[in-house]
Amino acid sequence: MTLRVLAVRLFQTVGGRYGNVLLAYRAWLVFGVQWLLIALANATAFALRFDGAVPSEYAAIGVKSLPIVLLVFGSSLWVFGIQRGLWRYVGLHDLGRILWASVAGVAVVYLVLHGLLGWTQYPRSIIILTGLLSGLYLAGIRLAVRWFREWIRIAGSNARRVLIVGAGNAGELLVRDMLTDNRYHYRPVGFVDDDPVKRRAKIHGVPVIGTVSEIAALARRCQADEVIVAIPSATTSLKQKILAASEGCGVPIKVLPNVKELLDDPASLARIRPMSLEDLLQREPIRIDRQELHPLLEGKTALVTGAGGSIGSELCRQIAQYKPASLVLFERYENALHTLLLELRAAFPHVGVLPVIGDVTMPERVEEVFKQTSPDIVFHAAAHKHVPLMELNPKEAVRNNVLGTRVVAEAAVAAGVDRFVLISTDKAVNPSSVMGATKRIAEHVIRGLGRQGLTKFTVVRFGNVLGSNGSVVPLFAEQIRKGGPVTVTHPDIRRFFMTIPEAVQLVLQASVLGQGGEVFVLDMGEQIRIADLARNMIVLSGLVPGKDVNIIYTGLRAGEKLYEELFEESEQAQPTAHAKVNRAVGAPLQADDLEQWIGELHRRLSGMDEEELLQDLKRFVPTFQPSLPQRVS
Repeated sequence: MTLRVLAVRLFQTVGGRYGNVLLAYRAWLVFGVQWLLIALANATAFALRFDGAVPSEYAAIGVKSLPIVLLVFGSSLWVFGIQRGLWRYVGLHDLGRILWASVAGVAVVYLVLHGLLGWTQYPRSIIILTGLLSGLYLAGIRLAVRWFREWIRIAGSNARRVLIVGAGNAGELLVRDMLTDNRYHYRPVGFVDDDPVKRRAKIHGVPVIGTVSEIAALARRCQADEVIVAIPSATTSLKQKILAASEGCGVPIKVLPNVKELLDDPASLARIRPMSLEDLLQREPIRIDRQELHPLLEGKTALVTGAGGSIGSELCRQIAQYKPASLVLFERYENALHTLLLELRAAFPHVGVLPVIGDVTMPERVEEVFKQTSPDIVFHAAAHKHVPLMELNPKEAVRNNVLGTRVVAEAAVAAGVDRFVLISTDKAVNPSSVMGATKRIAEHVIRGLGRQGLTKFTVVRFGNVLGSNGSVVPLFAEQIRKGGPVTVTHPDIRRFFMTIPEAVQLVLQASVLGQGGEVFVLDMGEQIRIADLARNMIVLSGLVPGKDVNIIYTGLRAGEKLYEELFEESEQAQPTAHAKVNRAVGAPLQADDLEQWIGELHRRLSGMDEEELLQDLKRFVPTFQPSLPQRVS
């Protein structure tokens, strides 16, 4: 049995038997220890002054003056609040107060002994030494207690060994908390930092052992159970560098909250969380002026189609924050609608939430709902979006994405809706899929209606959202959970990504900017390789790509492109008042009979030949190249 383990057991035994007693009389115990140390400091001062051989007359003066010394120095400590500090958390602030208490004690003792009592034979050097030594002893015992608690804390058998990336202020605070707070169950074993000044330095006894590029090797060498990134101000590129360097270490990677979260809630240092894909987006998150949205939504009636979907449900959550008079949830899938309804009523009890079951392709139902609710603003999020499924079911893609959009938009015009926002996709640009072609035509429908009536029609075009229903992220997560393999269609396939809250912020911002007929596009930065996304997810799970989980390539699916685009060749990108939002300016689709074709869809679609439908899409959207797999529609 090691000395440290023996000390832990002894500490636990004493604490278990006498812990309540010590807590009940803690103040008296602290005062007693402090007076004992002051007496010891005074005796040591006499011994030092006389080289250990104190003359009898000075010994008598020392005994006679001891109560005064204890009273003055003890009162000084009380005035400076020394007794209120917890020894386990002693820091520079506490040591500074001890210093000033000792200086004050020296001054008062001198005034009392030499001034008031006239004991001029009392050596001034002893008064000064008593002050210095009492301060040293009082600081020393606190530091010793803190060191002892940290020393036995490290001995805990259940403590997780942690390698900390970042030896700055946040890293120092984190290690301090780990060493003093038993709730963490963490043992810091080393820092990693690229700052050459910090090489071989120690922070609270924890050494800086290497650089970011060495994380994987250092984690194995230190037998780390976790890697924690303690750099709240880290850029996206630095986080990507850290994750790449961590590949192969085989342990979970966690992060501290970002700077904004720390400023909002400093206690969030205690809320270390796993690093997520949102941390690794290759651009800075979008920011909007939320004050602009209050006049748009507060006291108004908002209607969201496809309210139960990933984007639709987040739209409802964010709209509800602006206190609309009524929020209409239009959705045909009752389970999703019921779940969202319960969530919104619990989170926003003062918002009138109206659940409506209906299909956007049914004109009578849509018209009925618009007449009953009289919405001021409509967000059209209902759509079929899965590319492979729409390749197999092109009629349903046209019915929902084209016909449904026209039905809802015409109902909005008839009902005098003030604003209408269509949620589109980057797959509508030079589309190679049925889904993309139908969304491109839906954009054309909205831009055409923008010239009719008083309703302001706006299109918002953006890329993939992380974690949405049917996206690769939950698919990869499930494949990793099962041990792999993770399936990627092509090694070079790339996609734009944003978070769901960011996508919804863009939609709301476009609602403010839109004056009718515009197509707004988010500046989404660089596209991300799906293969890199898969590798990052494997590493974030604490596994090693190619060893614990394999990545296999299955080939491009029907209608799938290697990379996405945000603007057509015939479109120009123009800036707007928002730095991250651009306007796509270009001519609409030019087919002469497109309007007539759309107008006859409701009557003709069911009886149309599938190949004829695909050729129509090709004619209206020239960049669309239809494939002909087996279909069921």
